[in-house]
Amino acid sequence: MIVKYTESMATTIPTGAPADVERIVREVMREYMGEICRLDDGGMSASQQVHWSAEAKAVKREIVRVGRKLWERGYVDGNGGNISARVGDDYVICTPTLLSKGDLTEDDLCLLDLSGRQRVGYRPQTSEVLLHLEIYRANPKARAIVHCHPPHATAYAIAGLEPPTGYVPEYEVIVGPAALAPYETPGTKVFAESVLPYVHEHNTILLANHGVVSWADTVTHAEWCVEVLDNYCQTLVIANQLGTRLNQIPPAKLKDLLKVKRRLGLPDPRLKFLPEEAPVGESGAAASEDLDSLVQAIAEQVMEKLRQGR
Repeated sequence: MIVKYTESMATTIPTGAPADVERIVREVMREYMGEICRLDDGGMSASQQVHWSAEAKAVKREIVRVGRKLWERGYVDGNGGNISARVGDDYVICTPTLLSKGDLTEDDLCLLDLSGRQRVGYRPQTSEVLLHLEIYRANPKARAIVHCHPPHATAYAIAGLEPPTGYVPEYEVIVGPAALAPYETPGTKVFAESVLPYVHEHNTILLANHGVVSWADTVTHAEWCVEVLDNYCQTLVIANQLGTRLNQIPPAKLKDLLKVKRRLGLPDPRLKFLPEEAPVGESGAAASEDLDSLVQAIAEQVMEKLRQGR
């Protein structure tokens, strides 16, 4: 009898083994690995159906592609970093522990529920899954998460510095101010909870002495945040070596960028200080009121000059 872990990997229970042996093997696998067994009779649990669905297939393909990008850019080394994405309302697909992101295949990925219990997958889930789950539970807008160690951004995290804002438009719109969470031991619940004060107003968070975590609507977009942040940090390091004062974006122009950010639906703590724009349907009325006020002001000035002339 063969118990399939995935479509491409299987383990065999010896032919003729007592029924009790088969039962015990299955129970042990389910207990420690979650619902990882796809049985020969074709029966699948609800979680297995999700894991093998078309939606999950697309998510797995994207995670593998992004994992390769992270490794190629030097944002992860060894088996560092982890990636996850929501599938439906109840499940998360994530990378396994102890595997380089440059070597990922779709069969390596795990399915777990929001309590953190692994449901499907022959490899154990990432050891930092609690970080991902805390973000998902706290912010429903987070549909995908990337955690990695990009060198320039991590340098800021080691120095205990938040990158200054106001220098590069792309950073202001895509990331904005990156928060800095205090250091906690990776993999612990306290570590996972350290980002909670920041996950609503920031999509990218520096983890002190550790790395970066970002969330977005897709895995690809979460990885974009990491790229923009690290490139920005590298640019600042180079610019500060030029020995001259750096020019910031003028405040009025920065407001224009924040308006773009608001329209894109991206988070930023500065948005609460930005005046709300008039709804599209009211813009004509607002413009008309402004014009009436201007005409009235001009008319009063003309009358005043006429009186003075008398």
